[in-house]
Amino acid sequence: MQTFELDFIQSNSLQVGLDEAGRGPLAGAVVAAAVIFPINLDLRKAGLGELNDSKKLTEHKRNSLFPVITREALAWSVAWSDREEIDSINILQASLLAMRRCLLALPFTASQVLVDGNKLPRLPQAWKHADGHAIIKGDSKVPVISAASVLAKVTRDKMCLDMHENYPDYGFAQHKGYPTKAHLAMLRECGPCPQHRQSFAPLKHS
Repeated sequence: MQTFELDFIQSNSLQVGLDEAGRGPLAGAVVAAAVIFPINLDLRKAGLGELNDSKKLTEHKRNSLFPVITREALAWSVAWSDREEIDSINILQASLLAMRRCLLALPFTASQVLVDGNKLPRLPQAWKHADGHAIIKGDSKVPVISAASVLAKVTRDKMCLDMHENYPDYGFAQHKGYPTKAHLAMLRECGPCPQHRQSFAPLKHS
């Protein structure tokens, strides 16, 4: 992973990394994850030297990193907003809600909340003391955010396999809900299933 100077990150304090997976697909939930690593964790010795944005890792690498992350973390959580919530409050607000749920699920708080992207979720009351930072491309710059990225992506991919079991015609196991040519062709042929986001184009125009 390339390293960057992020002066606001306090290396001697507990940090929680937050990221989400699934903002772009046409179907399914948006999943968020939170990770708190021990202070000064040696990533290489812990087996996490290859941490990066989950989109830059192979599926095999993500799956192999998942149990290492959960083993080395002081605390971690995953949460999501389902299709109905996405259509009701929009995908951005649903993503932020899933992140807030992750914070609520953690057994203790951290001094810093580090989020991939340009927006912070509304912090729960117990986290009001925390120093929050939204970091563009944080999943490539900050290991604890990269770890959250991996947990969110692996969890969502498994949920897409469950969707495939329930709605096998759509190919969710292959495209994970993203608007591939095959997915769009099946939508034109069969119409949406209950997991499709009605607020997303092209569904909202159908």
